[in-house]
Amino acid sequence: MSTATEETAARQAIVDAMRRLEETGLNRGSSGNVSHRLGDAFLVTPSVVPAAELTPDLVVRMDLGRDDGAFEGPRRPSTEWRFHRDILRARPEVNAVVHTHAPYATVLAIARREIPAVHYMIAGFGGPTIRCSGYATFGTEELSRTALAALDGRNGCLLANHGAITIAPTLSRALWLAVELETLAFQYHQSLLIGDPVILSDAEIAAAAAKFADYGSK
Repeated sequence: MSTATEETAARQAIVDAMRRLEETGLNRGSSGNVSHRLGDAFLVTPSVVPAAELTPDLVVRMDLGRDDGAFEGPRRPSTEWRFHRDILRARPEVNAVVHTHAPYATVLAIARREIPAVHYMIAGFGGPTIRCSGYATFGTEELSRTALAALDGRNGCLLANHGAITIAPTLSRALWLAVELETLAFQYHQSLLIGDPVILSDAEIAAAAAKFADYGSK
């Protein structure tokens, strides 16, 4: 059971995260969304509220166990609340979900290209690739299913013709991964312009992964 103090802190952390995503250019306006587990509930950003106008009281609370979309708050939840709920349900080790429309990640998602092991930092995502999901209409159960499949054994994925998702035990880690995913997308995109990028082997990525337990934000 979460305390009122924990909820207050989580609401502010979501506001700070959305503003950080806009500052870094990973989201613009009211694009993208963030969620945080809160006991048997979760907090998620509201629909169509620009980061600059988001305040803790506008963050929406939803029950992880409900399927009817019921919510607490003055504004409706993000249209993507389903995949936030479903990821948190399916992945008990995950407490935060970050969704962006980051430019280079979205370019690759439009091209339906997964990101291969062009840099050892991909090891931070749990495997030698960052997968691209199939396409599904935003806000649908089908999108949740495709996202979960692309995230199987991974901490991030691309959503076809849409954007990207990163997940982690903490919001700070999920934000760090969002930045790293966009960086990898940029590096892969640029290497394709030069020619055929050299892909690291699974063994080389496994060796890098072994060093990632204590790497980056917690």
